[in-house]
Amino acid sequence: MRKGSTRRPQDDSPALHVKNYITPGGLERLKEEHQFLLNKDRPAVAVVVAWAASNGDRSENADYQYAKRRLRQIDGRIRHLSKRMEAAEVVDPEAPRSGLRATKVYFGATVLYANAAGVEREVSIVGADEVDLDRNHVSWVSPLGRALMRSAEGDSVVLEAPGGKESLTVLEVRYERIAVEPFREPPGSYAAAKQS
Repeated sequence: MRKGSTRRPQDDSPALHVKNYITPGGLERLKEEHQFLLNKDRPAVAVVVAWAASNGDRSENADYQYAKRRLRQIDGRIRHLSKRMEAAEVVDPEAPRSGLRATKVYFGATVLYANAAGVEREVSIVGADEVDLDRNHVSWVSPLGRALMRSAEGDSVVLEAPGGKESLTVLEVRYERIAVEPFREPPGSYAAAKQS
């Protein structure tokens, strides 16, 4: 009898193979989610697993199977967050800058740019764990983030996006606080259900 492969699948996410630059607010959000999963959600799910296991036949016990699957998901997310926090290189956008570091686009910059049609848009360059398109926070490893990097006011850059190439003109580069949406406990979590 042959034993199957026990090789673990590789995570080929590009964000995991580069430096994990992150703003102070982004790191705080990761820590809050990690603490919630570790101290609230995981213990609540473990209680459900124990209760479901005590109900007998686990092979046909949907409560047990679902709770075990959720426990594995939580453990995976805890491991992922731990690795991201360990690899984090915090860059404070409000830190004093001089020379080219103050006038060119680097991590933490807020950039006002215009496309060829003259439509203006403002984005903040953040870490892969902080992307929030509703707040115009784009990753520094995204096509837009890479196109804007190292440009200065007045520069034209080419955005190579899946929809094709687009010419952009950098209008303004600022370094200021980037407000990151705080972690909120998911309404459907086991911990939320336990508190009700």
